Amino acid sequence: MAASTATATATLPATAPAGAPPSVRSRWAPYWQAAPLTAVFLVFFILPLLATFIVSFWNYTEYSIEPDFKIQNYIDVFDKCVSGLPDLCTTFKTYISTLKFCLIVWLSTLVLGFTVSYYIAFEIRRPTTRLILALVCTIPFWTSNVIRMISWIPLLGRNGLINQMLIGLGIVRDPQDWLLYSDFSVILAFVHLNTVFMIVPIVNSMSRIDRSLIEAAYDVGATGWQTLTNVVIPLCKTGIAIGSIFVITVVMGDFITIGLMGGQQIASIGKTINVEISYLQFPIAAANAIILLAVVMMIIAAMVRFVDIRKEL
Repeated sequence: MAASTATATATLPATAPAGAPPSVRSRWAPYWQAAPLTAVFLVFFILPLLATFIVSFWNYTEYSIEPDFKIQNYIDVFDKCVSGLPDLCTTFKTYISTLKFCLIVWLSTLVLGFTVSYYIAFEIRRPTTRLILALVCTIPFWTSNVIRMISWIPLLGRNGLINQMLIGLGIVRDPQDWLLYSDFSVILAFVHLNTVFMIVPIVNSMSRIDRSLIEAAYDVGATGWQTLTNVVIPLCKTGIAIGSIFVITVVMGDFITIGLMGGQQIASIGKTINVEISYLQFPIAAANAIILLAVVMMIIAAMVRFVDIRKEL
């Protein structure tokens, strides 16, 4: 027994001294673990973005695209923006239109998403029911975005259900054209498609709030509104920021929703880029894409300046 114990002890590796450097394996282990995700990020994000940036400086004609290094494409994007003052150029008007949709959709999804999230997180006691309701919010993602947008047309059209109901109730005498192929229909479709992006991160943040904090607020005499503004909202602001980033990035670059629900009559930056690509004007489209990316990054940078989203990750 003693001999076997001595043999086993002899075969164990000696303990490294306190000041010994780490082994090569332990030193590189974190890098090997991060290598697959880094490779995916490099191949599917960095390289396409770099290619877009390079192409934005190329020269193009009606018949060819030539590798070059010119800033003319960026100048063409803002052509007549200075000389045409005080009137706004087409580019600025398009950005203002896009930002208008982005702001309205963001506010609408924030109000709806926060309300639904509050109900799921605080009003539903059973975890199973809470999970079911959270899954119900994601059910629309089981179908295509285009199918969900098209489903509004029979409701909002001149002969649609809503117009027939309004005429039948005597509220209006003629069909209302503003219900479809208008700013209203575009905003409605955006809110329908993107509210879930606001719900999920806010629910995640609210589920982490200690309920004793809310009870303590009520114990010291705080009203429901004071508890909401001083306890709930500050503690779930990271979820609000993450949901806002999702909504803003989707709306700023969208062209399918605006084209379909706007009847191809409403301008947006994403739609402009799509038209340029359809005409094989890749360099000017790449320049527009880089400018759009810069605008979106500035908006996101302004948001994360006030909210540390790493707490939620």
